Amino acid sequence: MSNTRIKRGSSPPRRPARTPKKRRKVQTSRLNAIINALPISPQRLQKVANWTIGLGLFAVAGLAAHATGVTAKIHEEYAQAVGRAGFQVKKVEVVGADRIDRLKVYDIALAQKDRSMAAVDLDGVRGDLMRYGWIKDARVSRRLPDTLVVDIVERTPAAIWQHNNRLSLIDEKGVVLEPVTVATMPDLPLVIGPKANQRSQDLDRLLAEASSLKELLAGATWVGNRRWDLRFRSGETLSLPEGEVAAKAALAKFAHLDGANRLLGRGILRFDMRDPARFVLRLPHEGQVAPAKLDDARAAVDAVATTASNEG
Repeated sequence: MSNTRIKRGSSPPRRPARTPKKRRKVQTSRLNAIINALPISPQRLQKVANWTIGLGLFAVAGLAAHATGVTAKIHEEYAQAVGRAGFQVKKVEVVGADRIDRLKVYDIALAQKDRSMAAVDLDGVRGDLMRYGWIKDARVSRRLPDTLVVDIVERTPAAIWQHNNRLSLIDEKGVVLEPVTVATMPDLPLVIGPKANQRSQDLDRLLAEASSLKELLAGATWVGNRRWDLRFRSGETLSLPEGEVAAKAALAKFAHLDGANRLLGRGILRFDMRDPARFVLRLPHEGQVAPAKLDDARAAVDAVATTASNEG
């Protein structure tokens, strides 16, 4: 047995106290060093942090209010209060409308259920106006206490489009403005055929090569979605080839021949220039026109042949 004795009542031997770790102090001192190295004071940095936290909480609160419908309810109550105060839409002032139906603009501008000036959706009204063919651009604004101001830029009619037995007024880009009837159609060129309205700018570029013929044009037919047949006021039809370059060259040649020999108005029914190597002229049959008119048409054909041989 061991002789070691344990004294009763005596406390166990004390363990040596642990040395506090210096890691935290090192980290704290490093953080302080970084803060002190910043170009702003610690006090200002603390303010920035407080503002950042505050704005973040405000944004979160705003998103929560929007998600729960609180924001919409506040806006609705505000709009109703503005309306009760007398600020309601009672008049619409239209600026820049010459050809357009003003009643149509009034109907669009006043279509909203809530007439409070604060509740009017200006962008929504403008979007509805832009779907109206006559309107190229529009600006909608409030003028307190009770007026909506609609400033309009109108489209300019450039031609009449005939398709599926319907006539429509179009602008230079082919945008359909409104239907028209034979009795009400203005004196504008007629474009005929599927998608002919979308090619009206191409037709304008084509006619720019022969300005002397533009005033004589009665209409143009877009054939097979690939080429033009031009019809003149004097009754003749000119068939042009496919492709913009070839069509421009053929039309310029025809303008030159017409200037030299006066082809239009002499009884020829059709000029066919679809083949660049051939210029075909179609004459009326005997009995369809007066003999003198037929003789004039034949003389025109001879004149064209003579001009072609001399230039060749």
